[in-house]
Parts: sequence; structure tokens; C-alpha cells
Amino acid sequence: MTNMEVGTKSMRNLAVELGLTEEEYDRIIELIGREPTFEELGMFSVMWSEHCSYKNSILVLKTLPRSGPKLLVSAGEENAGLVDIGDGLAVAFKIESHNHPSAVEPYQGAATGVGGILRDIFTMGARPIAILNSLRFGELSNPRVKYLFNGVVRGIADYGNSFGCPTVGGEVYFEKCYNQNPLVNAMAVGIVRKDEIVRAVAKGEGNPVLIVGSRTGRDGIHGATFASEEITEESEAKRPSVQVGDPFTEKLLLEATLEAIKTGHIVGIQDMGAAGITCSTSEMSARGESGMEIDLDLVPTREKGMSAYEILLSESQERMLMVVERGFEDEIINIFKKWDLNAVVIGYVTSDGMLRVKKDGKVVANIPADSLVVGGGAPIYQREAKEPEYLQEVRKFDPHEIEQPKDFNEVFLKLISSPNIASKEWVYEQYDTMVQTNTVVLPGGDAVVVRIKGTNKALALKTDCNSRYVYLNPYRGAIIAVAESARNVVCVGAEPIAITNCLNFGNPYKPEIFWQFKEAVRGMGDACRFLGTPVTGGNVSFYNEAPQGSVYPTPVIGMLGLIDDLKFITTASFKTPGDVIILLGKNTGEIGGSEYLAWIHGKVLGDAPFIDLEIEKRVQQVCLEGIRLGLVKSAHDVSDGGIAVALAECCIIDKENMLGCDVKIEDGIRPDFLLFGEGQSRIIVTVEEGNLDRFEKLCKRFGIPYSILGFVTEEQKVKINDWIDLKIDEIADVYYNALRKIMEVI
Repeated sequence: MTNMEVGTKSMRNLAVELGLTEEEYDRIIELIGREPTFEELGMFSVMWSEHCSYKNSILVLKTLPRSGPKLLVSAGEENAGLVDIGDGLAVAFKIESHNHPSAVEPYQGAATGVGGILRDIFTMGARPIAILNSLRFGELSNPRVKYLFNGVVRGIADYGNSFGCPTVGGEVYFEKCYNQNPLVNAMAVGIVRKDEIVRAVAKGEGNPVLIVGSRTGRDGIHGATFASEEITEESEAKRPSVQVGDPFTEKLLLEATLEAIKTGHIVGIQDMGAAGITCSTSEMSARGESGMEIDLDLVPTREKGMSAYEILLSESQERMLMVVERGFEDEIINIFKKWDLNAVVIGYVTSDGMLRVKKDGKVVANIPADSLVVGGGAPIYQREAKEPEYLQEVRKFDPHEIEQPKDFNEVFLKLISSPNIASKEWVYEQYDTMVQTNTVVLPGGDAVVVRIKGTNKALALKTDCNSRYVYLNPYRGAIIAVAESARNVVCVGAEPIAITNCLNFGNPYKPEIFWQFKEAVRGMGDACRFLGTPVTGGNVSFYNEAPQGSVYPTPVIGMLGLIDDLKFITTASFKTPGDVIILLGKNTGEIGGSEYLAWIHGKVLGDAPFIDLEIEKRVQQVCLEGIRLGLVKSAHDVSDGGIAVALAECCIIDKENMLGCDVKIEDGIRPDFLLFGEGQSRIIVTVEEGNLDRFEKLCKRFGIPYSILGFVTEEQKVKINDWIDLKIDEIADVYYNALRKIMEVI
């Protein structure tokens, strides 16, 4: 938009076009004491968008447990969360969404989502060691969904592989509600020495402000605004709002940044993600209780004739803002030149709290820095919340109305062919999971494990959310998301220590959507407090809606677990014939929201499974204690598809050593509900027969329900009562090839 075009309409009308309300426009006038300039209005429109300001969510988010003994910064204070893991080291980790860009340009949308989250990690001084993701797509029978799925996976793979950081884990689910609005959440994890942590702050009057990395182009302008509106048929026209990534430049930027940090002359760094220069200059100034003056004529640009508005709002990738100690700017600039990157002084820190922007010798913006940011001048709202009427309907479901199958073998094979249960090898084979040579437990298990070089420690990492459960019961579904992600890292021998989250919901102005959001955050908070896993930060993504309706509420949990000794690393696969198979927890036969109900019977009904956090915690403690005592040889969470699927996975997950099982379960529960129900707080473990007595005493000491199911066998079969009797090869063929066959034709 040009200044000439602005002249044909009032600034108030333009404000509404840019996503602000008339009341917000009046608030701007009140804050700065006059009508804003065209450039200032653009700055307020992006910074007060939901994507940047969290104006509709911040009051709810503040109810989460956001501090703890191992947290080095409170949630939201820095580019990413920081957790102390001892030995002078900290973990920086965070998850963010790139949903809307991926809906219109899947390859670049996903790729730049990965690039942005990596910069959030290394701007803190941390070297990224792992990338994860959480993905949601529509039905794969839909050609456009296939196109989106393929493009997103390639975008994630190409960026991570080229950058040189392993993409080690994640989750992929398919539901009709995501047909037009996929969810693409990217998570990154890095390691930093505690004495080399850098803050996202601007301090020290007269300290130079540098822009480093790529040149600024016209891509991504108003990307933050685009992410704060619903997907419509017109969204395809928003392709220019999607940034274009360059992972090779990002790799250079990583190395140059870490080298610059080692000089000790960096005051603060912030990634230029959403809202670009506007966001980094205002947020760094506000955090430092300072101001900043910058000259846009000094910003390296890719295109001639870029206006102040375009430079301020561009979201071109691989750029960062850096504040350097005065007198050392040349040393820092030379480091970036060595890596063939731009590093240009574009301004300096001031002490008056104002963000002053010049172009062509004129001041185009002069506003209080904190007027743009959350906690300062940005508006904060408490939206109306109302329980959705659909819940009354779905809760009327009587599971006994479902016809009991006649052939459980047939149903079981069909169930493991579901894209939500079948192996995601087609996805993670495209990722370089072993670059940096730290990956100990590969994708496909309960959680991935990445060792920390120079120590005997490792990190366990997991992303998790069953959005069907949250749809049916937002509070309980969110509790389950936290509990299951914790259970997953426990199964590989780790203690859960903290989470990050990515909260994907519909339009918060709709009372039913906001009720889902509030209830999910309440559930997440209660679970995190009980399990001792504080929230380090994350992302809220609203407006995940298309004309056909909202996506399921999807609060994705990124769980961090710590393994103190590499010898405790445990996997899900059965190890030795004759080992005793034990179920920790209790079968309940609940099928509400289950994959069995959805895939076999075509229904998403009922309530989310019941969960008792006290039992959940004790089950996790027994599993972890059993691992540390050397009693537990394998551990696997019971989740999607129930105990039948979990047992089969234990048999086939290690392709080099597939073993069978012979199981007898006598719980008096209807067979299909017992086999495929998704009751919570259950872990399948194996112990040597000689250690059974010790392990049973451990279970009794913690007071958890448990049962002996049977034995691991050399016979290549999965046998469960008289209901399931199938060869391992037949199960493995369906499990490993179902998704691959669907994606063969794109």
C-alpha cells in the first residue's frame, strides 16, 4: 500500500482494514496523543494482532505454573524457555505454530516455521541439537490434503537437513476438521552454557543496534496479521504474506552468532520473526526499559524502492537484531563478514523509552516502545466463554450401542492400518535424524532420546496431544496431553522436568471457542502443577478456522525429560523370550474419543477417558524407579488403539529383533472395549522372571494397580486370549506400509 492510497481513505478506516478495531484506534490516539502516521499505524496493527500481543489469551495464560526450581527465566520473558540441567548447562526449548502460512504455501510455510524456531534457540546462545514437530491434516482421501501433507513434510525435511540439525520426533494426526486448516507446530531444543546465555534486551544508552543476516525483502509483510484471521477462500491471495526461507544462510547465521556471543560484547539479540524489525526493536527496548533510534535507509534490502512501511513490517527470514557494546561493533561486524553475512549498524539505544524511526531523513515513527507490546500499551481482553452445545449431544453416547465385532483379528488389522496409528516411517525417513550423531533413540518409539555431548546425560523429547479428547472434554483432554507426554518420556528412562506448549484453537471471539481454550489451559495448569512440569513458554494460535468450521481444540505439549545416566535409556521393544509382561495401571475399557470408535465405527462421541493424576504420577514413578533399579527391560505407553496395539508395537518396533507375546487378560470387560479402549495411566513393562518378586514389591510399595499379562515368546505371533492370534510378519506389513501405500500416489 502506498501513501497515495492511504490519502484516499481515513486512518480510522485503514486501521479497521489492517485488523484493528475502532476502539483500539482510539486507544492508539490516547497513547501517543495524536493520530498515528501511516507507518505507525502499520506497526500497531501487527504488534496488536493476536499473533504478537496475545491480547485475548494473556490473562488465561498467566494462570499456568510458569516458574520452578530448574527454570532460569519465567515463561514469555525471553526468546525461548531455559531449564537448568546441571553441570553448568541449560536447555533452551520452545514450540511455535506456522499454521496459516502452511495452509496456503505448505513447503515454505513449514520450512520457515522450522527456521524461525531455530533462531529463537540460538539467539539465546544455545546450539540447536534437535527439531520436533506436531502436525495435523485432514483426510488423506482428499487430494489437496495429500498435497499439503507432502509439502509440509518436505519443507520440514529440507530446512532441517540443510541446516544440519536432526529432526528427531513428532506426531502426525489426520481428522476431517483439518481439511482446510492444517496445523504445523515446530519445536527446537538447544544446549547452552549458563555463563553464555544472551537475553533479548536493549540496554546501555548509545550502544549500537545492528541488523544481521539476510537482506530485507517484501516477503512476509503483514504475516502476523494474516496469522490472526480465519482461513477463507481468499486466503490463497495471501501467499505474499508467507516468507521464503534459506537454511544455508541460517546455518551461517548460527555459527556467526555463537562466535559473536563468545566475544562477551553482545548485550542482547532477538530474532526477526513475526512483525520483523517492528517487533524486535520494540520488544527489546521495552524489556530493557530503554528506547531506540533507527534509520531504515541503512537496512540492507533485496529490492529497490522499498518504503518505510515495507521495511518495518517485512518478515524476511534469517535476520536478527543485535545490540552490541559501544566500541566493539567493528569486531562483531567483521565476524559476520567472515561468514559472508550482512551486519550493519542501523541505530543506537536511547534512554527516553521512545522508538524513533527515520527514513529519507524524516522521522516516520516516534512512539513509546512499550506502547506496542504486551504488558505495556497493547490491549488485554477477557472474552466471553460459553460451554458449547455440542458437548451435550456427544455425551449422550452409549458405547453398548456399538455392535461387537465377530472377528477381532480382522478389526485389529484394520485398526493398525489407520494413518493415526500406522508407522510414520514415510514421514521421518525424509528427515536426517542422525546428523550431529547424538540421537540415541530414534523416531517411532515413546519419545526420542538425544545425548548431551561431554556428559553422561541425555534429553528425552516428546510432542503430544489427542485433540479428539480435547474436543470431547477440553479440561480432561488437556490433562491427558500433559500426562501422556510425561508418561512417554518416563518410558525411555527420563524424569519429566518442564513443558512448552502450542495452543491451537479457533476464533476467540466465539464464546464456545474461548470456553474450550480456558478449560484446556485450566487442565494443562492442573496437570503441570501436579506432575511438577512447569510451563516455560510457547505459542497461542487462534483463528484456526475455515468456512466449514473450526479445527478441534489442539493444545500441543512439548515435554522435556532428563536422563541422568545413559545406562537408564529404555526402549519399547520386547528384549528376551521368557520375560514377564506386566501392565502398570488398570484396564477400564473406555472407548470415548478412541481410534477404534472413529476408524472402525466412524464416530467421534462420548467423553475423554477418565484420569486420576495421583495414580498417573505413581505409575510413572514405579516405571522410572524400576528402570533405575535395573528391573525394567522395556516400557511402552498404552495409548491410541489400546492395549492390543501397544502389545503389537512392543513386538514389532525393533525390526531386527521382532518377538511374539502370549497374553491372557481377565478383567471382565467387553472384549473389543478391553482390546481397543484407551483408558489412561497404563504402561506395559517387561522384567526377567527372576526379578518379578522385587518388581511386584515395588508396585505394592507405591500402591498402584498392576497385572501380569503373560510372556514374551520366540514364536512370531501376537496372542491375546482367544481373540487375537496373528503372525508378527502380517502385523508388521500392515503397520509399516499402510501410510506409505496411501502416499505412493500424490
